[in-house]
Amino acid sequence: MSTATRRSPVTDWTVVVPLLALVALILSWGRDLPGVAVTAVALCLAGAVLAAVHHAEVVAHRVGEPFGSLVLAVAVTVIEVALIVTLMADGGDKTATLARDTVFAAVMITCNGIVGLSLLVGALRNRVAVFNAEGSGAALATVATLATLSLVLPTFTTSKPGPEFSTAQLTFAGVASICLYGLFVAVQTVRHRDYFLPVATESDHGDGQDHAEPPTARAALVSLGLLVVALVAVVGDAKAVSPTIESAVAAAGLPQAVVGVIIALLVLLPETLAAVRAARRDRVQTSINLGYGSAIASIGLTIPAIGLASIWLSGPLVLGLGPTHMVLLALTVVVGALTVVPGRATLLQGGVHLVILAAYLFLAVSP
Repeated sequence: MSTATRRSPVTDWTVVVPLLALVALILSWGRDLPGVAVTAVALCLAGAVLAAVHHAEVVAHRVGEPFGSLVLAVAVTVIEVALIVTLMADGGDKTATLARDTVFAAVMITCNGIVGLSLLVGALRNRVAVFNAEGSGAALATVATLATLSLVLPTFTTSKPGPEFSTAQLTFAGVASICLYGLFVAVQTVRHRDYFLPVATESDHGDGQDHAEPPTARAALVSLGLLVVALVAVVGDAKAVSPTIESAVAAAGLPQAVVGVIIALLVLLPETLAAVRAARRDRVQTSINLGYGSAIASIGLTIPAIGLASIWLSGPLVLGLGPTHMVLLALTVVVGALTVVPGRATLLQGGVHLVILAAYLFLAVSP
């Protein structure tokens, strides 16, 4: 990639914008913002999203797949987890469902939105989107297991009333989640790395971006640092504009859960754009790595973190999904399995996933 092989000057927008977004975050943190300030923060947020995608691609080009998609997924998720814990510490009982709603929104957006959009773009480019069935199937199986253990079982357990885990059950879910996540990362990056590499196609030749010289180690480290800065700014600026979003949602008479969905959409924008750009370069496997990898990281890191935080957090912790969301999760897993098993997908599969996401978003607005 041409932008990844040259050193960015200090005045380059990919350097300036994340720093401006971080300054906007510092100046707006904990304050009630007027309309003009909200607009400025929103613009900084949009710029930070684009900068994050650029720096993620620089790092990915240096370390190669699947490490590149892993870096972006983990970076976004760690910051998202920190935001969840911070909001729960400040919110009391009213944030009892925050972790569940955020994690489930991330699962639906990644497994249906990112994957579906990537398949759609890939199929539009080559009529059929080609990817590695072994790696994609393993990732989907991990998502399904983590989601069931952490989000479905609490609805049916009886040790504690309501859709909640007891302390022992939450401990087991947290340990199981982090162990399964660690096992997946080991398989993805070491033992069966070839299962998660893009499948070579006839259109690979002539793609200068994939054959360009990788950036230097120093340039990659600089981009890694700026990636973290950009992602912190994305999450923080999203939180800064959330009161305005909450007011707009309340004024429109929409359910409070819509706020969480909007914030999740904003936070996952960098991964979505990175996945679409990879699909446009005929690297659908990279896009799927980003989609399913983000879902795995979201559950595998959030549940253990919430389990630890619950030691000092007061109030209930509701993790169990309701019937509507369980149906959507089951539909996502079944359709996902039918999509990844052949290792090839058309416009139809991409469209089906996007319709499931649309159903989730519609039911969030009109439950």
